[in-house]
Amino acid sequence: MEKSALSIDSKLKVVTFGCRLNTYESQIMKREAEKADLHELEDGAVLVNTCAVTGEAVRQARQAIRRIRRERPDVKIIVTGCAAQTEAVSFGGMDEVDLVLGNEEKLNANSYRALPEFGVNDFEKIRVNDIMDIRETASHLVDYVEGRARAFVQVQNGCDHRCTFCIIPFGRGNSRSVPMGAVVDQVKHLVQNGYGEVVITGVDTTSYGADLPGRPSLGELVQSILKMVPDLKRLRLSSIDSIEIDEPLFEVIASETRFMPHLHLSQQSGDDMILKRMKRRHTRQHSIEFCNSVRKLRPDMVFGADLIAGFPTESDAMFEKSLTIVEECNFTHLHVFPFSARPGTPAARMPQLEKALIKQRAARLRKKGDELFQSHMEQLIGQQVEILVERGNRGHLADFTPAFVNTKNNVDIVPGTFVKALATGHNKKALRLEPQALNAISKVA
Repeated sequence: MEKSALSIDSKLKVVTFGCRLNTYESQIMKREAEKADLHELEDGAVLVNTCAVTGEAVRQARQAIRRIRRERPDVKIIVTGCAAQTEAVSFGGMDEVDLVLGNEEKLNANSYRALPEFGVNDFEKIRVNDIMDIRETASHLVDYVEGRARAFVQVQNGCDHRCTFCIIPFGRGNSRSVPMGAVVDQVKHLVQNGYGEVVITGVDTTSYGADLPGRPSLGELVQSILKMVPDLKRLRLSSIDSIEIDEPLFEVIASETRFMPHLHLSQQSGDDMILKRMKRRHTRQHSIEFCNSVRKLRPDMVFGADLIAGFPTESDAMFEKSLTIVEECNFTHLHVFPFSARPGTPAARMPQLEKALIKQRAARLRKKGDELFQSHMEQLIGQQVEILVERGNRGHLADFTPAFVNTKNNVDIVPGTFVKALATGHNKKALRLEPQALNAISKVA
C-alpha cells in the first residue's frame, strides 16, 4: 500500500499510502513543509500521508509509523491524510506521533510551522478541522513530481455520494472542483517542465464541474486541455464512474489519439443486488453496455476496474456475477479489495462474511484478472508499441500495460523518454520490448 517515499536518510521524508491523489498531494506537502523549514530540523521530519479506504491501509500506516520511530527515535513524525482525518484522536494517541494534520491543513505551510512548539498534551497534537466545512479546492501549481515521469493534476476533491462501504467522503469532504483555467495552466506548466504524460485525478473525478459556474463537465475540461496544450503528448484519466461520463468525453474517446486508451472503472461488484446495497448508481448491464459502446468508438481501449470481494450478504451466486463480469467487460487491469468494514459506515452494520471466505473470493477474482492480463500481453506480442519510460527502463504503454525495454549493453534510458519498440514477449508481469533503432528513442523537450 505504501506508494512512495524519499530516502530514509533525508532530513525531510514523505511516506505516501493510497491513491494517485495522495501522490500528488504529497509533493505539495513536501513543498509546504520546506517553506516551514522542517528540512532544517536537526533530527529531521517524516510526513506520513495515510489512506483510509480499507482497515488494512490504516493498519499499514500505523505499522510504518512505529517502524519509523524505531529507526529514527528523535525524528519529528507528522501524520496526515484520510486516515488521520477520520481517526484523528486515534493517531493523536500514538506515542510515536508528534503532530496530526487534516487533509486541508496538510497543504498549508503554517500547519507545519506549529510543529516545534507543540507537545503539551494530546489535544494540541491534533490540528484537524471539519472537512465538511471546506467549500473550495485550490489549484496548487506543482513544478514536478519527484521520481516520476508522469505528472498528476488534481481537478477535483471530495465526494457527494455515500456508498455504504466508503469512509472517504468523511476524509475528503463534499465534492469541489478546481476551475478549468487553473487546471489548463497547471498542465501547461508541467509540459513546459518536460512531462509528456499528465494524469487527471480526483476523488470522484467524473463529478467534476458540478459546483463551478456554468457547470463545465469532465469531458469539456479534457477537450479544453487537449486544445489549449497542443504539446501534451499523453492525457490519461484516473478512476472514473461510468454512469457520469458525458457526451464531450465520448467525443474525445472517439477522435483524440492523445487521450490514452485506458479507463479504470469504479465497478465494485458485478451483481445488481450487491450494487444496490452498496448504494452504487450503475447496474451490471450498464457497465457491460458502457464497455461495449466505448470499444466501438475506440477498438484499442483497455479497461481496468476496482472490485470488492466479500461485501456483506454476498452469496455464492452473487459473487459469481462479479467473476463473470470481469470476462464480459474484459477487465485487463483489475484492483481487488477484500471487503474491510470501516467503522461508521452502513456496510459495517450489515451481516458480515467470514474473513476466510472473503480472502478466498479475493484470490479467485485476482486469478481471473491475471488470466485476462496474461491474455492481453500475449495479444500484444509482435506489435509495434510505444512506452513512456518511467524508471529503470520500465514504464507503461498507452493502454497502461506495464513494460520494460531491453537495451544493448544495458543502457539506462532517461526517465520521461518515449521509446518505439517491438513487443517480443513478457515475464508474466510486464511486456518485453526491443527497440528497433537508436532513433526510436526520443526525449520530450
